[in-house]
Amino acid sequence: MANINGGRKRRTTGAVAAVTAGLALGATALGGTADGAPHQAGGHVRPTIVLEHGAFADGSSWNGVVAELRADGYPVVAAANPLRGPSSDAAALRTVLDHVKGPKILVGHSYGGTVISQAATDDPQVKGLVYVAAFLPAPGESALELTGKYPGSTLPDALDPVTYRQADGATATDLYIRQDKFPHQFAADVPADQAALMAAAQRPIAQAALEEKATGAAWRTKPSWAVVTTQDLNIPAAVQRFMARRAHARTTEVAASHSVAVSHPRLVADVIERAARATAG
Repeated sequence: MANINGGRKRRTTGAVAAVTAGLALGATALGGTADGAPHQAGGHVRPTIVLEHGAFADGSSWNGVVAELRADGYPVVAAANPLRGPSSDAAALRTVLDHVKGPKILVGHSYGGTVISQAATDDPQVKGLVYVAAFLPAPGESALELTGKYPGSTLPDALDPVTYRQADGATATDLYIRQDKFPHQFAADVPADQAALMAAAQRPIAQAALEEKATGAAWRTKPSWAVVTTQDLNIPAAVQRFMARRAHARTTEVAASHSVAVSHPRLVADVIERAARATAG
């Protein structure tokens, strides 16, 4: 297990410019090259990196990681996660995976780890899984259950629930993080102005999604990597270590908040690229 307190410095304008071209789900992002063929490097096909965000975030939370990966020649897709429940969200992610040609490395942040674990089951084109401050549930476990397995999460006191009536007349609850608490709770090592923007743009997760039990665990059959965030106030480091150890994941620890993909994009990209190289062939 590596223990890292910081990554290499971010690349500058070239990497930042690269993300602009990579965020749209165009032919290059979804198929590799402009003609739809997967990227090749040194005689090997480069896998497409598929990124799944978690609760209280959206695809832009991966921007820094996308820039780093694209600068290193990897095709990338940052999928939109509906945040409605593991089964339906995994089905949505499967539509993306089915559209992407060739081998893939699947990456999940936070609740997105639950989704990739289910979506990748029995998919031979998913060569490896990377969990970034994420859940690695076993079948029958929920995100809510795992969060409370060890003490340390302060998320419950930061939540702002919104109850609404659905089309069938039943009520449901969406969960936000209170904007005044978001920077400390979710992104303590992100610049304050950026954390404030993240708070304003956050996407809610259905409360039922955190209570729904997982039905798949692709980490049981696929090689896995984990980034464990030791200053995480959402998913305690002890919980992350437990899940990573159980999955026999190759683990990197970093003194970071839950928003490690924003605060340490190079480190996260390095772990993803390590997974891509290890599974090439």
